[in-house]
Amino acid sequence: MGIQNSSMGDVALSPTSQGASNISTAATSKVQPRVVAATVAGNALEFFDFTTYAFFAVYIGQTFFPADEPLVTVMLSVAVFGVGFITRPLGGLLIGAFADRAGRKPAMLLTIALITVGTIGMALTPSYASIGLAAPIIVIACRLVQGLALGGEVGPSTTYLIEIAPQGRRGLYGSWQLASQGIASLAAGIVGIVLTLALSKEQMLAWGWRIPFLLGLALIPIAVFLRRHMPESLEQPTHSGPIKSPLADIRHHLRPIMLALMVILGVTISTYAAIYMTTYAVTTLKLSATIAMSATIVFGVATWAGALLGGWLSDLYGRKPVMLWARVALFVLVYPAYMLLIEHTSVATLALATALLALLTGIGGAPTLVAIPELFPGHVRALGLSIAYAFGVALFGGTAQLVITWLIKVTDNPAAPALYVLITSLIAIVGILLMRETGGDKELQK
Repeated sequence: MGIQNSSMGDVALSPTSQGASNISTAATSKVQPRVVAATVAGNALEFFDFTTYAFFAVYIGQTFFPADEPLVTVMLSVAVFGVGFITRPLGGLLIGAFADRAGRKPAMLLTIALITVGTIGMALTPSYASIGLAAPIIVIACRLVQGLALGGEVGPSTTYLIEIAPQGRRGLYGSWQLASQGIASLAAGIVGIVLTLALSKEQMLAWGWRIPFLLGLALIPIAVFLRRHMPESLEQPTHSGPIKSPLADIRHHLRPIMLALMVILGVTISTYAAIYMTTYAVTTLKLSATIAMSATIVFGVATWAGALLGGWLSDLYGRKPVMLWARVALFVLVYPAYMLLIEHTSVATLALATALLALLTGIGGAPTLVAIPELFPGHVRALGLSIAYAFGVALFGGTAQLVITWLIKVTDNPAAPALYVLITSLIAIVGILLMRETGGDKELQK
C-alpha cells in the first residue's frame, strides 16, 4: 500500500515507491558523491563555527562578559549566542530569494563568504580586559553576520540536495542537511575534548577556545573550491529583469509556512536542548568540562545517524509517519531521561540523555527539512524553506538556551528543559498532523 493523503493514511507506516524530479542537468540517476560532499562540507563548516560558540560559552562568557556571579556570565554569553539568530530571518529572505532567482550555487557561495567574515572576527577579537566595551560589540557584530549566513544557508542547500536526488531518494539526500550539522557537532566535540585535556583552564580561557574558530577558518578554502565546481540544480536561473519583493510570490503559500513553523518549533527546541547539554553539565550537574564536552560527540554521532535513518525511512514510509512517531517517542521519553540524569549523574546517563534527544530529533527532523521544500513550487522553494526555517529558529532557537537557563534558575528545577521540550513537542505534533504528505509525490512541483 502506498502513502495516502488522508489524515489516517498520513501517519500509517506503509512502504511507498516515492519518486523524485530530475529538474536539471544536475539531477541525474547517478549523482557524483563529490557534489553531495560539496553541499555537506559547506553546511558542516558553517554549523561548526556557529555551534562552537555554544560549546565554548563558558570560556567565551568569561572573556567578553565578565561578571561577579558565574551564572550571570553564562547567561550573558548565551544571550549573545541568541543575538546571532536575529539576522537569520533577513538572511533567509534575501539569500533564499536570491537562490530562487540566480541559482542555488551562487547562494551557497555567498553564505560561505559571510561565515568567513564572522569567523575571522570571533577568532581574533581581543578580550574585554584588553579593549574594554569594544570587545563584546565586535563579538555581537560577528554573531549577526554568522546568523545572516546560516539564515540563508539551509534553504538553498537543502533545496539543492532534493533537486539533485535520484528517483526515490529525496528523503535520504535531503537528510544530509541535518546529518552535516551532526558532523559539525562531532568535530566541535572532538576538538573541545582534545583542547580541554591538553590545556589548563587558564590556557583555555586565555586563548584555547579560539583554536576551533581558527581551524574552521583554515577549512574555508576547501569548502569554497568544492562549491565552485558544483553543477547548478535550478532549471532556469535568472540574472536580469525586474527584481520583485521576496514576499511577492510567497504570500500565496502562507498555510504551508505556518505549519512548517509549528513543526520547526519542536525540532528547534529539542535540538538546542541537546546542544545546551554541554553547558548544562557544567553549570547544573557540576561535571567537569572534559566530561561535558563528551556530550557534543554523542550529540554529533546521534544527530548524524538519526538524520540519515530518518531520511531513509521517509523514502520508504512517507515523511509524516516518521516525523510523527519520532516526536511522540520524544514526548514520552524526554522527562524520564532528564530525571535519570539528575538522580544518577554520570558520564553514561549524560550520554544517554543527549543521545535520546539528538537521535529522535534527527529521525524526525530530517524528513521535516525535506517535506517543507516539497510543499513549494520551484520558483519559491528555497525561499519557502528559508523563511520557515530561519524565522522558526530565530524565534525559538535564539531564545531556547536563555529560556532554559532562566527556567532552571527561577523554578529551581533542573528538569525544566524537559518541560520546555514537552510543550513544544505538542505544538509540533499538531503541525505534523495538518501537513500534506509529500513523500509519494513522483515529481517536485514546477
